[in-house]
Amino acid sequence: MTPPNFLSIGNAIHELRAGTLSAQQLLDACLDQVRRLNPTLNAFITLTPEFQVSNAEGRSLGGDRGEGAVDRKGSERSLDGIPIAVKDLFETANMRTTGGSLFFKDYVPTDDATVISRLKRAGAVVVGKTNTHEIALGVTTQNPHFGACHNPWDAARIPGGSSGGSAVAVSTGMALAGLGTDTGGSIRIPASLCGVVGLKPTYGRVSVRGVIPLSWNLDHVGPLTNTVADAALLLQLMAGYDPDDAWSVDRGVDDYRADLAKGVKGWRLALGAGEYVASALPEILEAVVQAARVLEREGAVIKDVDVSFLREAALANGIMTQADGAAFHRERLANHPEWFGADVRRRLEAGRDETSAEYSLARRTQTEMKRRLDVLFETYDVLMLPTTPITAPLIQGDDAVDQARRLTRFTAPFNLTGVPAISLPCGLSSGGLPIGLQMVTRAWHEARLLRGALAYEKASGEVGRRPPVARA
Repeated sequence: MTPPNFLSIGNAIHELRAGTLSAQQLLDACLDQVRRLNPTLNAFITLTPEFQVSNAEGRSLGGDRGEGAVDRKGSERSLDGIPIAVKDLFETANMRTTGGSLFFKDYVPTDDATVISRLKRAGAVVVGKTNTHEIALGVTTQNPHFGACHNPWDAARIPGGSSGGSAVAVSTGMALAGLGTDTGGSIRIPASLCGVVGLKPTYGRVSVRGVIPLSWNLDHVGPLTNTVADAALLLQLMAGYDPDDAWSVDRGVDDYRADLAKGVKGWRLALGAGEYVASALPEILEAVVQAARVLEREGAVIKDVDVSFLREAALANGIMTQADGAAFHRERLANHPEWFGADVRRRLEAGRDETSAEYSLARRTQTEMKRRLDVLFETYDVLMLPTTPITAPLIQGDDAVDQARRLTRFTAPFNLTGVPAISLPCGLSSGGLPIGLQMVTRAWHEARLLRGALAYEKASGEVGRRPPVARA
């Protein structure tokens, strides 16, 4: 029998509504896993206050949430009782939001971020706030202020970042889903290194109001889940125009689940090739080729496409990320530079020192790269390439700045261009570490992206694999 905290959201909801599982039992299973694993993996910075108890005695979700409730307006509460983990960058009412930083260590917002409000209205239960690379400016989640987060497949390795804690929580059953942010790959990189699904929607698709920014021009909000269907469900609830968010785009939201299982027969898929992609480890490249063959057997037409132009996009994204981060944190950097960790301070100082000419050229590259991808997707439905060129590196090794350059190689271009991208589990390396497959499509076509991702997930059987520590 599958433990409650290892169920997909869809299966958990089915059991909750059937009365074979209560919301309290589901929550307790997640919290038991938090108590068992968090001392080693350090996925959470803060647990929701009412869950900071040694056992379940006296704790209650309240109301009728345990039965798959209906809200007062009579509409179905589609996440009722589902425990989620929230990156500690999202403002949560009456609960501290640190941003992984000393500057915000005592910050307790009075309101929820827009996406937190939307998920709570759907009945989601926030387990706690997850560990993040300091101010989200990095991909290791080796936080000098709240402790290092560890990869559940090998605790001597990084989980990726900056949404590392959320990926660890989802992969180990500490929560059924997680929220992350993605500026250069910070959802997809930890998804890849921890073996879960990570979705970055189109820029402006999901509100960033109430999320501590890194780059106003590149930040995205998205879910981390164990299945593609769960990612589609979360996106359905999170997406939509927010008039109080200056970066939100007023565009209709598709039904992301209506055609989810219709497959890829007749689709044209571009398999990323060329010198830039070839820099990935051979076994990662082979895993992605085999993933393409899986979809070919499902009726898709595959063609190798040289995407070496993505190098320029990745470089421009790096310039903008650091410069925008330095702009947001300019007073903190000027007044208390010693409060930042060494790697983050180094990157902020580099961003501060970028010239206006360099930034202008990066913005020009942004416009050009958007057009290049528009042209690509006039011919192809989806682009496939590795999420990361390597598997999870050891904690003891290259510094965080070097890791950022390596691990964002294939993810950062799609932050610059704002198009939707998803990372999927794509098998294990010879060393037993997860490999990530990245799929990308044109802006506002998340429904297509999710449909292609589900086709691969179903045909490959790459779903439900948990790190050994999760079941120990």
